[in-house]
Amino acid sequence: MSLKSLLAVPFAKLVRKKVYKWAYQPHKTQQKVFKNLIQNAKDTAFGRDHNFEQIHNYADFIKKVPINDYEGLKLYIDRVVKGEENVLWKGKPIYFAKTSGTTSGAKYIPITKESMPTHIKAARNALLFYIAETGDASFVDGKMIFLQGSPVLNNKNGIKLGRLSGIAAHYVPKYLQKNRLPSWEVNCIEDWDTKVDAIVEETLPENMTVISGIPSWVQIYFEKLIAKTGKKVSEIFPNFNFFVYGGVNFEPYKNKFETLIGKKIDYIELYPASEGFIAYQDSQKEKGMLLQLDSGIFYEFIPADEFFDENPRRLTIEHVELGINYVIILNTSAGLWGYNIGDTVEFTSLLPYRIKVTGRIKHFISAFGEHVIGKEVEKALQDAIAGTQVTVSEFTVAPQVNPEEGLPYHEWFIEFENEPESIEAFAAKIDQSMQNQNIYYFDLIEGKILKPLIVRKVQKGGFHEYMKSIGKFGGQNKIPQLSDNRKIADVLVNYVKN
Repeated sequence: MSLKSLLAVPFAKLVRKKVYKWAYQPHKTQQKVFKNLIQNAKDTAFGRDHNFEQIHNYADFIKKVPINDYEGLKLYIDRVVKGEENVLWKGKPIYFAKTSGTTSGAKYIPITKESMPTHIKAARNALLFYIAETGDASFVDGKMIFLQGSPVLNNKNGIKLGRLSGIAAHYVPKYLQKNRLPSWEVNCIEDWDTKVDAIVEETLPENMTVISGIPSWVQIYFEKLIAKTGKKVSEIFPNFNFFVYGGVNFEPYKNKFETLIGKKIDYIELYPASEGFIAYQDSQKEKGMLLQLDSGIFYEFIPADEFFDENPRRLTIEHVELGINYVIILNTSAGLWGYNIGDTVEFTSLLPYRIKVTGRIKHFISAFGEHVIGKEVEKALQDAIAGTQVTVSEFTVAPQVNPEEGLPYHEWFIEFENEPESIEAFAAKIDQSMQNQNIYYFDLIEGKILKPLIVRKVQKGGFHEYMKSIGKFGGQNKIPQLSDNRKIADVLVNYVKN
């Protein structure tokens, strides 16, 4: 064991103690963040337009600052992109994180000198919490791989521009630089297939101890490793003991991953977004991720079933409850105000505050008034898989409103690694779980408005081919797991097994 790994354990415990100090004073911590945000932004264009000088408490704030999305702030962001200072936040951003938008085309999310360190600190602390809890820091002596976007940054009117993961690549601590893979040259490869092939070659001879990335893309890496060596991942990398992921619910992938890896391992879930690093898993024993209340973000929550009302309730953490689906709203030190990032969350603990991501407020199915959300389809799939050898690579769900014959239905497109013996029986299990969870769906089935769902088996690699066809094949892109329209489904039909 190296000196670095020996020192990591007491350092990790010290950091955990400091974090829990504010985590167990949540309301005081958020009030401090709120006051700091208002004070720093009162002389900006947005602050003047919204009378920040007159904001003394949260009640004042909600009267003056509406709920926004990117479109709502676009006029201000466009001014920032053109190089104007003091628009949404004091000075200029140091980066723009470029993301894809449905209505706006490319979106430019500002990252400031105040907000960038919170991204890095939270990612670091997630690993330190694991060390503090397990007492095991041996992984710091091995190699760590982070499957991410290219670190090559462009320039937008004097401000550096790139994917968030590519920006973060510039902030790997010096003490981890020698341990980090892929190499800079390989990480800069744009073509994803070529990049993963190069990562396989680069990592095969190494002692890999930590692997991180979006599950669907790490799965490609694992499959290529196995295809090249004929061995399970745990045989290739015997000291690989935990996987770090974010961006999706991992449960549907878990059986497949453990089959590829060849043993059970630990998992660390992160909730990073270009708009802010929101939460990370602080314990292997507790459900949910620790909400980052001390990271320059003041949070608001809107009950999801009220979100599209004319005047939905806006709540602070003081008024949230367990087991309710909320739309999460951010106010940040990057100058995003009343900002809806589109995610829905549920609290799993109120002291400290822990959350789990339940879906997207725009990703739901209600073609017939059923109000099906991401959490429900994910649980239904898990229920159907439980106790079987079935493993799933990827899936998505859409309504079939106008079938050629018979009643409408929900259509599930699933790419299996190990298929069920009977696809009809598997579909029936999913449908039963959906009826148990969602009273509206149950009523529609009972009332013969809908017929039970149908599962379509997608051919091996079909989802990846679909992503290539729409130009979104790469480590930071994800397929929505449900849609209220057939935009995805009508293309995926081409990849369904006969």
